[in-house]
Amino acid sequence: MPQLDTSTWFNMIMFSLITLFIIFQLKFSKLNFYMTPISKTFNFLKKPNHWELKWTKIYLPLSLPLH
Repeated sequence: MPQLDTSTWFNMIMFSLITLFIIFQLKFSKLNFYMTPISKTFNFLKKPNHWELKWTKIYLPLSLPLH
């Protein structure tokens, strides 16, 4: 019974892996990846609140009574 010749197996496996690597590289090179999002600066219009228009003793610590 003849023995199985395994001397070419290493070459065959290596060439198969290299071929698969090249095929995958070609497939991935054709993919369109999205650009990274660019942050936009928004100019928010600040509406004054009714409590910001008032000036009370809470905002003026010098008018508080001394302790």
